[in-house]
Amino acid sequence: MEKYGNNGGRKKEATPLKEAFDDLLKAYRLKDKFDERLLLQAWPEMMGKMVASRTTGLYIKEKKLFVKISSGPVKNELKMNRTKVMDLIEAKFGKGVIDEVVFL
Repeated sequence: MEKYGNNGGRKKEATPLKEAFDDLLKAYRLKDKFDERLLLQAWPEMMGKMVASRTTGLYIKEKKLFVKISSGPVKNELKMNRTKVMDLIEAKFGKGVIDEVVFL
């Protein structure tokens, strides 16, 4: 008789922790909220020091990212490059985390 024969009905292959965590988030319908939080935390890194230092507010509502910028010229530059901002977000987080960026 094997000492550790039956492992209690568990899967024989170990699931990578990231995959298991993603499955758990999807099962409890928390994946979107989790990705949104990661996006908000990554904003300074993605956009750089200059934009981050002029960002005074940042939130997501109904798949729209709202960014409050304290500098008029920086806000105008971001508005003109909205597509590039979306591309940066999609490159880091994939499509579907947000659908639109609104600069305030």
